[in-house]
Amino acid sequence: MRRFLLNFAGMNGKEITQEQVTEALRRYWGYESLRGTQPGTIRCVLEGRDTLSLMPTGGGKSLTYQLPGLLMEGVCVVVTPLVALMKDQVDSLRRRGISAVAIHSGMSARNIDITLDNCVYGDVKFLYVSPERVAGELFAARLAKMNVNLIAVDEAHCISQWGYDFRPAYLRIARMREILPGVPVLALTASATDSVAQDIMEKLRFREPHVIRSDYARPNLSFSVRCTDDRKGQLMRILDRVPGSGIVYVRTRDAAELLAAELKEEGVFAEYYHAGLPHGERALRQNDWTSGKTRVMVATNAFGMGIDKPDVRFVVHYGLGASLEEYYQEAGRAGRDGRRSYAVLIVASDDRERQTRRFSSEFPTVEQIKDIYGRLMNYLGVAVGEGKFCSMAVNLYEFCARNRLFRGTVQNALKILQQNGYLVFSDDEENPARLMFCVSRDDLYSLRVERSDLDNILRTILRLYTGVFTGFRPVDVQEMAIYTGYTEERVMELLKTLWRLHVIRFVPKNRSPMVFLSDNRLPDTDVYISPATYRVRKEMAAKRLEAVFAYVDNTERCRSVVLQEYFGQQDARPCGVCDICLARRKRDAEDRHLPAEVLKAIPPEGIGARELAGKFALPPDRVAAAVDSLAGEGKISVGPEGLIVINR
Repeated sequence: MRRFLLNFAGMNGKEITQEQVTEALRRYWGYESLRGTQPGTIRCVLEGRDTLSLMPTGGGKSLTYQLPGLLMEGVCVVVTPLVALMKDQVDSLRRRGISAVAIHSGMSARNIDITLDNCVYGDVKFLYVSPERVAGELFAARLAKMNVNLIAVDEAHCISQWGYDFRPAYLRIARMREILPGVPVLALTASATDSVAQDIMEKLRFREPHVIRSDYARPNLSFSVRCTDDRKGQLMRILDRVPGSGIVYVRTRDAAELLAAELKEEGVFAEYYHAGLPHGERALRQNDWTSGKTRVMVATNAFGMGIDKPDVRFVVHYGLGASLEEYYQEAGRAGRDGRRSYAVLIVASDDRERQTRRFSSEFPTVEQIKDIYGRLMNYLGVAVGEGKFCSMAVNLYEFCARNRLFRGTVQNALKILQQNGYLVFSDDEENPARLMFCVSRDDLYSLRVERSDLDNILRTILRLYTGVFTGFRPVDVQEMAIYTGYTEERVMELLKTLWRLHVIRFVPKNRSPMVFLSDNRLPDTDVYISPATYRVRKEMAAKRLEAVFAYVDNTERCRSVVLQEYFGQQDARPCGVCDICLARRKRDAEDRHLPAEVLKAIPPEGIGARELAGKFALPPDRVAAAVDSLAGEGKISVGPEGLIVINR
């Protein structure tokens, strides 16, 4: 029987047998066997090797850390960016009888404290945490006390500044390696080019490079491109011909709402989904789609990550995207049950020009970035030399309208400012209420004496939350209501009173973009944008966009082969089911019968080559090839004047 020896620090050489792996797989997940690269990835984890696993969407990534994390002593720490995904994973593990917890922005400091204590002293097997939480001193201190068996990093491409979805918060994960130097890392992502894979391993400080690549071929998934200005008509033909449920991806929220309304008018059970919807509404719409109540989800790229619906029959992209990474990941949500499914990219004649303009807006000039920084600080009321560690909600729509700026330009300027360390920008997150005292402890004591009506709420804040004199800290209004004995409405009234008295700065719970300042505001002229970072990011983004254009322009090579080779797979084979392969099969079948058809079309007196080609709705070179074939067989002759006659 094969044995996996755990030889990394803290595990005391405990052995785990193949029998134990199989038994846990059957008992907790109901599977009889693993598939694809899952066995190899799990073996590497159990051997304590740092591993980057490139596994396409629907390949079963979560099992590669959940199964070994369960079997090994200690707690598995999972870093993932999505709160909804965290909750889904935790709920799923708990239903299986496995102890799992999560730390996210919607929790109070006290609840976070209790959760971390349970991970140190309790029997928790899985701790899910966002990358933003990793850098906190509280988390770092508790992490050092935990018996951690594995660090799993989901959506690991976000750590690469050369990737399509770079998130600076991911760079903080490396600190976990300093605290837990002997604990292995399993990095997971659905798509990464060779350069991005190398960057991931460097940023996560792999002890040695180690990549496990899954086969990127999806034999049941038919990729195709449709070039037409009648995009809606093309979409309706797909909906008429392909039964079952699907996703239609669009670029903007407005486009999602408009197209969903148009589909409803056509009698299609459709709904829209984007990050601007309240959390409860998004959950309801996703549940309706998952259960089959809604057939078509028209969505931005906010939809899809972590969904568990195997019978998606089609994914339609209603226009060009910015990268093949994003396209492949979204298209891969179709056909996870192994049945024939379709990934269709519908391209209009002006899409290339529109996407080129969008690309230009993604990289505003350095002067534009500095200008946007200054305008944003003025909008938020932050003076030069102030604002360090402050967190503020920002209404991007209002900000852009007031300053007559394109929203995409602003968002990408903020990303570049974030990469250079000036701020952290979170787009449309579920943000807890945040509070910070603006007065000293002595002034606060005087206020409690003078205003007895505020004493209870102030004592409660001081008792429940630490660090409120040095920066904004998440607070829970409901928790304060329980401890004070007040209603939540009364607590909010008192907090507003404290805000009016300039005792606190308070940001209510909200769902909106947030800006966290890493340092005090600088004069606009002192904002420095690294030329190397800016140039390389622009070059990488330009290459990704060119790859999208090349994918659309391609008329000869199998779509699946193009995608596989883009992600570094060397042994790609034609799929036989994409639009290119199907067109080639049709052409080959026509060419097999074409000589006989050409022979029938030649009259007794003969015919000119041009006239003969005109009798067929085919390219002239294909007719010429059939003529050459017949001539080679001696069935026809071509005279000096180009006259083609049948040999009798």
